[in-house]
Amino acid sequence: MVTMTENRKILVGKIVAPQGIRGDVRVQTYTASPMDLKQLKIQSSKFGEDDFHFIRRLNPTSDVIVAHIAGYDDRTAAESLRGVELVIDRDALPDAGPGEYYQADLIGFSVWRAGRDMGRIIGFQNFGAGDIMELDNGEMISFMGADVDMVQKIIRVDE
Repeated sequence: MVTMTENRKILVGKIVAPQGIRGDVRVQTYTASPMDLKQLKIQSSKFGEDDFHFIRRLNPTSDVIVAHIAGYDDRTAAESLRGVELVIDRDALPDAGPGEYYQADLIGFSVWRAGRDMGRIIGFQNFGAGDIMELDNGEMISFMGADVDMVQKIIRVDE
């Protein structure tokens, strides 16, 4: 999850399991294409920026890739990376095109429903059925069909 205090970092993946016995790991990717992790400067709290090495996509239809992290050279060491989030600097991404935005840029926006301010976005979640906005009051609201006003920093949602 991208949070308000970390919105200069973009969550691009998460290590989900070791892969094999040589310390490789499986990474669930959150990018448009899993192959994007080949070119990005991946960061983490557990290892340095130059330690992430893309190996291959798990299979042609999967969002999971296999990677190796320098210094984690056996299955036991790789197991200690399970759950580690992978991020990049927001500045590493290209500018969004007209009518486009990155979710991290929406952190702090107000969410309005039926003329009422529901709260401010502190993060986004996705449990498999679509993106959900997490608000500062604890509410979770579906992002599907939302109207984003980048100028007023407001997101309007249907009833």
